[in-house]
Amino acid sequence: MSTPTPCAARPARATGTALRAGVSRGVIELRQSFTNGGDLVSHLLWPVMMLIALFFLREREFGSSGLGLGTLALPSILGMNAAMGMVSMSQLLTAEREDGTLLRAKATPNGMRSYLTGKVIAVAGGLVADLAILLAPGMLLVDGLAADRPGAWLTLAWVLALGLAATLPLGAVLGSLFPSARSQALIQLPVMGMIAISGIFYPVTSLPGWLQAVAQATPVYWLGLGMRSALLPGAAAEVEIDDSWRHGETAGALGAWAALGLLVAPVVLRRMARRESGSSVAERREKALRRVG
Repeated sequence: MSTPTPCAARPARATGTALRAGVSRGVIELRQSFTNGGDLVSHLLWPVMMLIALFFLREREFGSSGLGLGTLALPSILGMNAAMGMVSMSQLLTAEREDGTLLRAKATPNGMRSYLTGKVIAVAGGLVADLAILLAPGMLLVDGLAADRPGAWLTLAWVLALGLAATLPLGAVLGSLFPSARSQALIQLPVMGMIAISGIFYPVTSLPGWLQAVAQATPVYWLGLGMRSALLPGAAAEVEIDDSWRHGETAGALGAWAALGLLVAPVVLRRMARRESGSSVAERREKALRRVG
């Protein structure tokens, strides 16, 4: 006679099953993104555009520091690309909410948990691949990097991991707030504004003090700073705020954004999922068809 499964063990088992299904789904989506022609072009297009920008910046220097703008910009662009994961996440969530994919996930046991796990795996994996596509030729294009310094790659790894934890949940929240893919496109305007003042293409210390304060309130700035601290020589910190890489503040700021996202995202997503129904999906499809027509 078999022993009944304790009730307390059932939720844990269900959670484990959902997570395994989500990881499997995410790996499949990630693999498909590199075998589908259109998705493959999107993986290559942004790194190529950034490499072209680095090419034109490679001979220019920042003031009298002796540091090339291309050298300063490469790790910053890596941080910017990682931060753009919140845009990718929000776009996917909004589009799949509109076409009914999210409703189908809601209809299966632990489907939302599995769905979101898969999306995090697919988006994070795609971002890491995009960063590698940019970093490998970029290190050959610009001089003055210090990637061979002890601890450089470890710093790069923890900054990237913490940065993704900070931005992907925020992307899920933003994707839940917009009713359609068309309205979701508006998110790119404030994101571009954050990038413009975050010190990605020019040191943030060259900006007015109040803009420096605004930049430090965004995860984009801290991701860029963390990447620069990993790949640039110690002397490059002279062009940063307080002449320091501020690892403690970087970990604290990204950790705070991650905590905020992880607290808010489940609440917002549950509310959004409860509002989803077959009639709401059909209504959005009809509106989309009318726009096309």
